Amino acid sequence: MDVFIEPIARLMNEFSKLPGVGRKTAQRYAYKIISMTEGEARAFADAIVDVKRRVRFCKVCGNFSEEEICPICKARPSAQICVVKEPKDVIAFEKLHSYRGVYHVLHGVISPMNGVGPNDIRIRELLSRITAETEEVILATNPDVEGDATAMYIAKLLKPLGVKTTRIAHGIPIGSELEYADEVTLERALKDRKEM
Repeated sequence: MDVFIEPIARLMNEFSKLPGVGRKTAQRYAYKIISMTEGEARAFADAIVDVKRRVRFCKVCGNFSEEEICPICKARPSAQICVVKEPKDVIAFEKLHSYRGVYHVLHGVISPMNGVGPNDIRIRELLSRITAETEEVILATNPDVEGDATAMYIAKLLKPLGVKTTRIAHGIPIGSELEYADEVTLERALKDRKEM
């Protein structure tokens, strides 16, 4: 016999589908929801539904946006394109307040072990963005095996196009995620990038 009644078990099951949420954390989240007023719970549920309805991917860069084209792509020159793995990496760079170019979100990295090849991420879309105006492509994928392999693959594709291609410096620990890097380390890695 399960120790949790069905509605609690169902809510815990849904919370446990989130990354990094185990059974104990899911249980704490479920208990927190139970302790909310109905209005608070409805506001929480409405925020989830609202984000699913309103947030989409920018058709240019692939970042989160409420509109077809995100505010960054609309407002900034596209001479510099910073290539990142996920939209959360854009936020990490934007916190620096020093990068003034645009982004390109791959939505993954090449990972043969996980069945992800070059055609499964947004590499073609990146190549189509390269114009005479493009001065530099900054490869800012995570400094791990997949991130480095993806950066090297993209650099090889960009070489014949004659665009300057750089890789962020490895001031960031190998195997870590960009979103967890402190701002000083991330800014130093961006400033010390090297041409590939």
